[in-house]
Amino acid sequence: MKALSVGSVAPNFMGVDQNAQNINLNDLLNKGPVVLIFYRGQWCPICKKHLSKLQDELQTVLDRGASVIAVTPERQEYIQKTIVKTNITFPVIYDEGYKIMNAYGVSYKMKNTEAFIINTMLGASLKKANWDDSNTLPVPATYIIGIDGIIKYVHFNPDYKKRASVNEILKQL
Repeated sequence: MKALSVGSVAPNFMGVDQNAQNINLNDLLNKGPVVLIFYRGQWCPICKKHLSKLQDELQTVLDRGASVIAVTPERQEYIQKTIVKTNITFPVIYDEGYKIMNAYGVSYKMKNTEAFIINTMLGASLKKANWDDSNTLPVPATYIIGIDGIIKYVHFNPDYKKRASVNEILKQL
């Protein structure tokens, strides 16, 4: 697993968000920079906290001309659970087949013991929530992509408890 780094060209992607809107990275970049968040799922307490904090400061991010997109391996019905739990209003895309996660180098295949803990202790139901039973999740990551399509900032840490703060994101915009 090797995440894309600052200076890399951001791979374009398309997806459908929770409101059935088509999202295309290149189209968003025509309007301004993009903050791209990869999160594990509605069952993850740290993901929910991170997304909620971002929602709390969303207007400040938007005021800087940026868009925010979240990407998850969870299907739409589970994305709806995330929306209910966090009240987020920015687009969330289901990454079917882990295409976006793989393109950005954030895919992580868990060991069976890790998956067992997540499924039993946190009630994740990964096999039902994600498109397969490969136990693949993203390393939680944040990318800021400039209007030129170049990655300007990366927060990538295999320690799922460590996330880019909203202040750090704002500093980079």
